[in-house]
Amino acid sequence: MNFELTEEQRMLQDSVRRMMERHATPDYIRRLDRESAYPYELYDAWAEMGLLRLPFAEEHGGVGGSVLDMVVVSEELARKSFDFFTAYGGSVFCGLNVARNGTPAQIERFIPKLLSGEIKMSISMSEPEAGSDVGAMRSTAIRDGDDWILNGQKVWATGAGAEGNVINFYVKTDTKARYQEGISLFLVDKDMPGLALRKLDMLGRRCVGTYEIVLNNVRVPNDRLIGGANNGWKCLLSGLRIERITSTAGHCGAAQAVVDMALAYAKERKQFGKPIGSFQAIAHMLADMQTEVDAARMLMWRAAWMLSAGQDALKEISMAKLFASETYVKVANQGMQIFGGNGYNMEFDMQRHFRDSRSTTIGAGTSQMQRNLIAGLMGLKVQ
Repeated sequence: MNFELTEEQRMLQDSVRRMMERHATPDYIRRLDRESAYPYELYDAWAEMGLLRLPFAEEHGGVGGSVLDMVVVSEELARKSFDFFTAYGGSVFCGLNVARNGTPAQIERFIPKLLSGEIKMSISMSEPEAGSDVGAMRSTAIRDGDDWILNGQKVWATGAGAEGNVINFYVKTDTKARYQEGISLFLVDKDMPGLALRKLDMLGRRCVGTYEIVLNNVRVPNDRLIGGANNGWKCLLSGLRIERITSTAGHCGAAQAVVDMALAYAKERKQFGKPIGSFQAIAHMLADMQTEVDAARMLMWRAAWMLSAGQDALKEISMAKLFASETYVKVANQGMQIFGGNGYNMEFDMQRHFRDSRSTTIGAGTSQMQRNLIAGLMGLKVQ
């Protein structure tokens, strides 16, 4: 098993890092967080650089990048802010679902606009009573001639309010069937009549935005149904593993940024006439932080390598996601301690990581659900 990057991947990593250094300056990131503003300028830079095209097949206008290429990009974006990864990943992974499951006409209609940056995409599945419990979903779509009528309420919809966004809604189209057999996927423009968005005031990850959505008799043409009626579960699962492993790469990138920030501070900040990093208590803390981030990265790379090789990596992906997200939370908390009072100061960036990290053990499958899944794959029957 060789985790060394190819020459092309090193060039990709370097070019993305330099682009992010140029566009995602500390002042820019702080302004977005302070104003809860979407990173439109940065998103346009991704589109111009071709990052949106990376994982798509050449026949769809992409460049046919691999899982490992996506991992490299995701880690670099999240080094600046994990929220940046969510903006990028939301569009890319929803678009890949359309490319996998859409008709030729749907692919031709949506994918070129997505790859150029003309439109964005986001997912909306969770509801007030249906998070991890997808079977409790209550939002519905009822056929009415050539259209569908959507009703219901969604919540925790990341990036739903972005300009030019097309929301990928998972709703029930057969309320009597099991959820695996009665869910469908619809593409709905964010400004369609009957659709109301409310931006939620969240603790962290504030720039991309998290929304509550109310669907009140939203009329959607049948050509916005992806994969056919009652096939939404298949669409959802078709890209779940690559989505989860790239999200894990984002956790690793953000966690490494925390360690780098804490290390630089410990070398500069002086107490009792010495840099605080020279005191064993702080030095050991930093050593443990870097060790755990590297361990998370190794779990992530193993899972990504297995997935790229076509192996069944569900357990390894779940383990990597669990460990990396919890590591990000842990090192952000330790980084706050190293920064002391400055960590609690909004003029320093450590507090943003402290806030942003808390979402990562909840989103894309909670830590508790990951543990259940891992235990089940070990042959245990978890209640």
